[in-house]
Amino acid sequence: MTEFLKHEGGQLAYDVTGEGPLVVLAHGMGDGRKAYRFLVPKLVAAGCQVASLDIRGHGESSIGWDSYTRVDVAGDILALIRHLDAGPAVVVGHSFSGGAATIAAAQDPQLVSAVVEVGPFTRAQKIDLKGMRIARHRKGMMRLLGTAILRSVGLWKSYLDVAYPGTKPVDYAEYITALEADLRRPGRMAVVSKMGGSAPTDAGALLPDLQVPALVVMGTLDPDWASPEAEAQGIVAAMPEGRGTIAMIEGAGHYPHAQFPDEVAAAVLSFLKEKVRG
Repeated sequence: MTEFLKHEGGQLAYDVTGEGPLVVLAHGMGDGRKAYRFLVPKLVAAGCQVASLDIRGHGESSIGWDSYTRVDVAGDILALIRHLDAGPAVVVGHSFSGGAATIAAAQDPQLVSAVVEVGPFTRAQKIDLKGMRIARHRKGMMRLLGTAILRSVGLWKSYLDVAYPGTKPVDYAEYITALEADLRRPGRMAVVSKMGGSAPTDAGALLPDLQVPALVVMGTLDPDWASPEAEAQGIVAAMPEGRGTIAMIEGAGHYPHAQFPDEVAAAVLSFLKEKVRG
């Protein structure tokens, strides 16, 4: 059942499932909390209470916020943890929200016990001309750039087709149809454009200050980077020594939690057992 949290003049939609230690899930731009539809039941079955959030400007959350930065979304995540009064929480953030999860943990390590960054934009990006020779990376970047400039739902759908390489989720067609309808509502693609143009320097600057364990989950075929593994290694290298762990999901693109939820759940639960719960 959808619940709502009033925060900073806006409204955040979320739902809570299960009982146990709190895990907060924040999706990437141009998506919604149902992006974690396959991961949630696996975490609940493992004994977690899971709160899935529609980040500001997405899904059932409101638009009209003053800004849409990773710092803003980090504040929203922390506000939800405080509201649920069930922290400290593990924060899982995908793509744009991977950076937000990092910021939330750095800002309030008393509320965040660990972070899981899935395909995260957590540090400043540089144009890799050699990398653009790789077809999947070139296709992904051109579509992302076009989406940000033109605010085109069609280009975003085309990007998603690249970002889900190979085997797609069984409900992919239905999911994309529903997502398209959501993004065609007034003002929604403007939010996606603003987020797409927001450099992750705010998150990258805080990586050296991270005080909690972190897991970086990357698909080996993620089109957002010429070398997804090198990006994951760069993120971990910027953290304090020993803070970060990497899990590469073979054959996955930018949405490993939807393509390979079993593998992602196994990586997350193993990380929590080793680094958080002991």
